[in-house]
Amino acid sequence: MTTSVVVTGLGVAAPNGLGLQDFWAATRTGKNGIGRVTRFDPSSYPSTLAGEVPGFVAEDLLPSRLIPQTDRMTRMALVATDWALEDAGVDPKDLPEFDTGVVTASSSGGFEFGQGELQKLWSQGSQYVSAYQSFAWFYAVNSGQISIRNGMKGPSGVIVSDEAGGLDAVAHGRRLIRKGTPMIVSGAVDASICPWGWVAQLAADRLSTSDEPTRAYLPFDADAAGYVPGEGGAILILESAESARERGARIYGEISGYGSTFDPKPGSDREPALRKAIELALADAGVSPEDVDVVFADAAGVPELDRIEAEAISAVFGVRGVAVTAPKTMTGRLYSGAAPLDIATALMSMEEGLIPPTMNVTPDEEYGLDLVVSQARAAEVRTALVLARGYGGFNSAVVVRTVD
Repeated sequence: MTTSVVVTGLGVAAPNGLGLQDFWAATRTGKNGIGRVTRFDPSSYPSTLAGEVPGFVAEDLLPSRLIPQTDRMTRMALVATDWALEDAGVDPKDLPEFDTGVVTASSSGGFEFGQGELQKLWSQGSQYVSAYQSFAWFYAVNSGQISIRNGMKGPSGVIVSDEAGGLDAVAHGRRLIRKGTPMIVSGAVDASICPWGWVAQLAADRLSTSDEPTRAYLPFDADAAGYVPGEGGAILILESAESARERGARIYGEISGYGSTFDPKPGSDREPALRKAIELALADAGVSPEDVDVVFADAAGVPELDRIEAEAISAVFGVRGVAVTAPKTMTGRLYSGAAPLDIATALMSMEEGLIPPTMNVTPDEEYGLDLVVSQARAAEVRTALVLARGYGGFNSAVVVRTVD
């Protein structure tokens, strides 16, 4: 019998809310977290808007010894993990050290930390570069620091597949639990809002150049012209359903299906592979398209990519055949942190019976989507599909279901 893997804890750091409850209160009511970049002066760049996490003061939330050795993304990941463990009613000190592992995703690593140390190297000399530069910039640093801080010695790893990575990490966590590890800390937090990270993001030529926070990121809208980047994400505590019930844990929902594919090379006559990822996830979950109550869209905000996603959704569910939403219009695209945040949002949607809105968008009828816009829609949500795509061709889909 296949082991059911459930979510028992959530920790969130998002541009429109710090902590799960603040985030959900903002998301269900359509609160915008996008604004002009404050972490550096963006005036010399074509893109000036981002979703920045407000009110996060790491010094108030973490031991002082961790501050000099961590990037902003790692600090947020550590705090989100603390919150997720607390939410799950878990104290790592009470668990056997090999019974918990950590699998996160990363898109950029600790760019802000890396930039600072490179500036010291160029302007002052190598003797001024921190020894922590050897790992603080690295893609796997969040997994490493979470496991060290909490004494977790179970199977661990990091997934690097851009925005799709957040779903891939959760799926790998599910796989490890099915192999026998009782608990996995998973999800992702990204943060690369610094000049070095900004230039890297601009290189993809997908960022919006609008300076109006409510008009810059418009997926599935006739005026779509790129996306707004952001920082943050969500950390999830994954357990076997049996283990969660034995300890009387609150269960948010089950990670019941997963599919991943890779697009054909540009110019190929083969069709994009997102539809196949959706079909694989539904088959893995043992559900039909009619069972799905809402799709949390990847929502690239780039017309051609929006068209591909809309066609994939319509091919599986029919034209306007399922409610679709993109709450990331309130936060920007958080890279690897976006999809775990969408999973958290889907779980909260199930709990409250409410589909959060896609803000600021006037749906283009040509896409043929039943897009939830302007305000939340009351609905019974028992099964949700979360989609994510990464730069270069990654496609991932996860089915989340309620647990009776």
